[in-house]
Amino acid sequence: MKNLFVILITYTKPMNEIETILPAHRTFLQKGYESKHLLASGPQNPKTGGIVIGTFDSKKTAEEFFKNDPYALNSVATHQVLEFTPVLHQEFLKGFLGI
Repeated sequence: MKNLFVILITYTKPMNEIETILPAHRTFLQKGYESKHLLASGPQNPKTGGIVIGTFDSKKTAEEFFKNDPYALNSVATHQVLEFTPVLHQEFLKGFLGI
């Protein structure tokens, strides 16, 4: 079974700067969906950052992936990668988790 990763994105710049980079950020995330690494993503409530859930070969691989996020490349947000083992999960996640 693959481990899951939660990536906490925290904005470090004002929303007007975030919003100018948002389309590029979403295009970047789409690559993660196409490669089957990402499960879900979206803004935190309130909008102080975002959350991404996915699976990668390792924490290092996840960190390397998110170094290319336009938010990171433009220094408008930080990324914290948290790894966990999904002991319990919904049946529909079996394929995503490689079970």
